[in-house]
Parts: sequence; structure tokens; C-alpha cells
Amino acid sequence: MMNYTLLRSRRRTLAIEVTRDGHVLVRAPLRTTQKSIDEFLSRRADWINAALQRQRTRREAYPPLTQAEAEVLRQKAKELLPPKVAYWAQIMGVTPTGVKITSAQKRFGSCSGKNSLCFSLYLMRYPEAAIDAVVVHELAHIRHKNHSPAFYSEVERYLPDYRRRAKLLKNV
Repeated sequence: MMNYTLLRSRRRTLAIEVTRDGHVLVRAPLRTTQKSIDEFLSRRADWINAALQRQRTRREAYPPLTQAEAEVLRQKAKELLPPKVAYWAQIMGVTPTGVKITSAQKRFGSCSGKNSLCFSLYLMRYPEAAIDAVVVHELAHIRHKNHSPAFYSEVERYLPDYRRRAKLLKNV
């Protein structure tokens, strides 16, 4: 059987998560038997192995950055993103209140309730088409503070190939 970390809580279902660093987390209801957990893992073994391989491939393609490498990406983001935001904001007819570069590792961008945009320096590792997709996505949140059909309609109005571009962020 594989190595995993078991987290029990007041949840109702079993769940598996393969983290970016290649650890398997199993979340289980408090009273679930070990036998049930083992059977669940056995049924999902192929999925777990595939997920571990995807994370291994991602780590090889995008190894952790040194501090110097992160600073280079931060500078690149500071040079590239504000003009991109200004360009797309003008086309979309929206006005963000600010643009900030962060070192967030789990999201490429965000839009606050006050319309301030944040972008991860890690976005600079991706192709320009993917960067544009994130910029337009976050700018669309100025009008739609959710991921409703109207939100995606707004995004695709400016980037008809948005879904293809967004997939570039998931490759590896």
C-alpha cells in the first residue's frame, strides 16, 4: 500500500488529494474504518498514480525558484503586466484601482472587491497567450464578481479562444 497522510474530520465523504510536492492526503469522516479507506484507495490507485506522475512532471518542468530567479520573474512581471492591464482595461472599458505583483503559488491572479488586481510572478513562466487570458479574466471580475455564465461570456467576448489559452496554464 502507498504512503499517505490520513486526516479525519466531521466530513461526510472520503477524498484524495495529491499535493504539488507529491504527497497523498486522504480525508475521511471520523468513523470510517481503515478497511473502507484501504478499499477506497485500492479502487482509486490508477488515478492516484497518474496524479503523482503529473505532479512529478510539473516539478521537473517548473522546479522551485531560487530567490534570484524569483526576483527576475518579479521584475519581468512589473515591466510586462501594468501595460497589458492598461491595454486590456481600455479595450474592455473597465478601470482597475491598482496592479500588484505577488509570489502566490496557487493562483495566477485575483481581483479584490475594490477592483485591485494581483498577479503572481509565477505567471511569467507561461506563454503570452496564457498571460493575456489571466489579465482579461481578472479584469472581467471588475464587472462580474463571480464565475457565472455572464462572467465567462464577458471574457470570451474579448478572447474568443479563452478556454484554449487557459489550458496553457494547466499543461505540464
